Amino acid sequence: MSDDTLHTVLRAIDLEKRFGSTPVLNGLNMAVPEGAIYGLVGPNGAGKSTTIKILMNIHKPSAGHAEVFGGDAGRISPRDLTRIGYVSENQEMPEWMTVEYWMAYLKPFYPDWDDERAEELLRQFELPRDRKLRNLSHGMRMKAALASSLAYRPRLIVLDEPFTGLDPLVRDELIEGLLASADGATVLISSHDLAEIESFASHIGYLDRGRLQFSEEMSSLTQRFREIEITMEGTAPRVAEWPASWLNVEQSPALVRFVDAQFEKERTMANVQRLFGEGRQVDVRPMPLREIFVTLAKASRKAA
Repeated sequence: MSDDTLHTVLRAIDLEKRFGSTPVLNGLNMAVPEGAIYGLVGPNGAGKSTTIKILMNIHKPSAGHAEVFGGDAGRISPRDLTRIGYVSENQEMPEWMTVEYWMAYLKPFYPDWDDERAEELLRQFELPRDRKLRNLSHGMRMKAALASSLAYRPRLIVLDEPFTGLDPLVRDELIEGLLASADGATVLISSHDLAEIESFASHIGYLDRGRLQFSEEMSSLTQRFREIEITMEGTAPRVAEWPASWLNVEQSPALVRFVDAQFEKERTMANVQRLFGEGRQVDVRPMPLREIFVTLAKASRKAA
């Protein structure tokens, strides 16, 4: 086994998934490094939840291979299962149990269950111990699901759209609880809430049309995307072919605006000089994750 495999907690290799005649994943390759907080983002229908369900052995792949802790995801050992915390948007829990009974029920299944941590999570999330799960609000249900998945200090935490339908305060409380309990664990989280993901993710994977379009550290991603606006003193020349890394170019007689997906100051300015010469003002602006996501989604639609 290579060093790379030893330090990769989750891996998808040429993963394909079809539901009937509908393809969802198309040769997906992805690696989640140990200790990362990995945000999996992409448009609706890109295959994020399907990817997670295959990695968690809920769905079987149509082709390809998935690995967890370096082993076949389809043959996760009982011990490895006790090292994984999994929470999904539509978490199924026994509705008739109270919160306290639910936590006590789960404890014997997890050798590393931490009573002190469980109590701390119940207090932190202000969970009503004697209330039945069926009577909890959606936000409280997500808190209960997360508390029960963090109480045994898992080495891998997998969250599938955990913030959907939650108000900002509850989202903040969930993130605070997650980060307080992560303590070196690897986290894989899919979410449409890009502002929240950006606030704590260390790595980002962008999934589109069943393939991972890129996977990199957040710091690298935000450094290489820039919105460029060029204001001309006269009329901008017409350009027959734009540089490949310039996305969603918009041009009017005196203004050119685009996103450079491979921004390097010297190279970008050299391209601007080559295409537009002198007599112009160039404004360069960093982009938050949501704007990067929208840019990529628009570029993908144009290329389709």
